[in-house]
Amino acid sequence: MNAVYVTPPNGPVRATIPLASSKSESNRALIIDALTDFRCELHNLSTARDTQTMIRLLRSDDPVADVIDAGTTMRFLTAYFAVTGRHKTLTGTPRMCERPIGILVDALHLLGADIEYLQNEGYPPLVTKGFGYSGTNHVLVRGDVSSQYISALLMVGPVLPHGIVLELTGDIGSRPYIEMTLQQMAYFGVEAQADWNNKTITVPAKAYEPKKYSVESDWSGASYWYSVVALAEDAEVELLGLKERSLQGDSAIAHIMRPLGVDSTFTDSGVRLTKIPAQESLAVDFTDCPDLAQTVAVCCAMNGISLTLTGIESLKIKETDRVAALQAELQKLGAVLIEAEANHRYEVHPMVIPASATGAARIHTYDDHRMAMAFAPAAMKRGLIIEDPNVVAKSYPSFWDDFGRVAGVRLSTEI
Repeated sequence: MNAVYVTPPNGPVRATIPLASSKSESNRALIIDALTDFRCELHNLSTARDTQTMIRLLRSDDPVADVIDAGTTMRFLTAYFAVTGRHKTLTGTPRMCERPIGILVDALHLLGADIEYLQNEGYPPLVTKGFGYSGTNHVLVRGDVSSQYISALLMVGPVLPHGIVLELTGDIGSRPYIEMTLQQMAYFGVEAQADWNNKTITVPAKAYEPKKYSVESDWSGASYWYSVVALAEDAEVELLGLKERSLQGDSAIAHIMRPLGVDSTFTDSGVRLTKIPAQESLAVDFTDCPDLAQTVAVCCAMNGISLTLTGIESLKIKETDRVAALQAELQKLGAVLIEAEANHRYEVHPMVIPASATGAARIHTYDDHRMAMAFAPAAMKRGLIIEDPNVVAKSYPSFWDDFGRVAGVRLSTEI
């Protein structure tokens, strides 16, 4: 499909959605499984392209590992191939090769990995050429750039002769993702000690225990349905497979969306979303859950709610510069996203959509799955044309099928 045309529902929204599985949990479980020589029994793995790419590359003997556009896969596999002494060339799409990896590679060099950049220093493509333990297990890593570097090092830490001690410098971003990694490691028998006050994490040298593991549904995918309920005039949606006590940091969406007009009731099968009154303004720090920022920004813009965002600096080095992409596309919905101060505080100012804006707004997705899915719920209010809708395959392949289950929403292709 080159584009998908989505129109507002004709009546109340009633749906039960079997959400896709978490790719964050899946990708971590797959690395740990590989470090047990594939002796774990993993269930409900994500069908997302990122996870399927991880599965394929972990099992492949090909000397080249093409991660396509999967940042997590690139970073996790770099650490895995390096520490296990595999000779692999890691590459990806042009955008993937613009996303930095130097912080992780520097840490792996210190531990004893032989890694060479093939083009630009600090960026893929790169080649892992072997591992000879340096005798050093204490590594300083910036905590404010990407938690994926930290998670990659933590997961391979147990296979090092003396484990690993990570000392995090600066602010710690996306901490729930680090905690997810630690909890999954603990499930497989490796108990790390995190001292958040002193910003150190100590991982012992210990073999992972092969176990059965079932992946939870994806809270990031749930966020789009929260937005649907917030924006629809009358809505009740049940999301299957979610847990009230989740490992996933994006479960914060339940708390964030309550003042935006969505109540969460947990059931035996998941969570039921219902409408409640919304407030007129909201301030959210997305430091621990940056992947929710686009969804919340669009929701507020369409519902006339003023939003202040902080902690979104990492969005600039994602699949696209998500801050710039939001600024460009929100204007098409009659809203603006501005940087309010030099300290990275942003504001969404919703504006009255002109009466002449009766046609469908055309949303460019920038090869970014979250741009497509974050803007789709705006169709509860007005018609939209979403370009390149197949980008959702990266994390939520069944998104358009699920979205089509919302009563009164019609999906069609446009050339």
